[in-house]
Amino acid sequence: MKKLTFLSLIYFCASIAAFAGSQSGQVKNVIIRASDGLVYVEVTGTAENKPGCATHSYWMIKDEKSLTGRQQLASLLLAQANGQTVSIIGNGSCTRWSDGEDIDYIIINSK
Repeated sequence: MKKLTFLSLIYFCASIAAFAGSQSGQVKNVIIRASDGLVYVEVTGTAENKPGCATHSYWMIKDEKSLTGRQQLASLLLAQANGQTVSIIGNGSCTRWSDGEDIDYIIINSK
């Protein structure tokens, strides 16, 4: 039974990853709204495999008040200031804003 549960978990995680978007490029814009704290980013290049809810090309920081959200924002601003390329991987959902995919992780690529 444990083996079946473990395999089910692996298939579930793989299916989520299959519907998560990704994009690589330079940080074009970081937008921070005062009205609700929403933080989102636009990156050069073309996004791939975004979920159906992500009808716009921007990426959302899911929880800008969390440690992870603050780390993501700092990383994006640093990459933008240094002209570095980033790779963004989404988490396959649009929970922070209904038409932009939430960021799962960010890779800052070396120059």
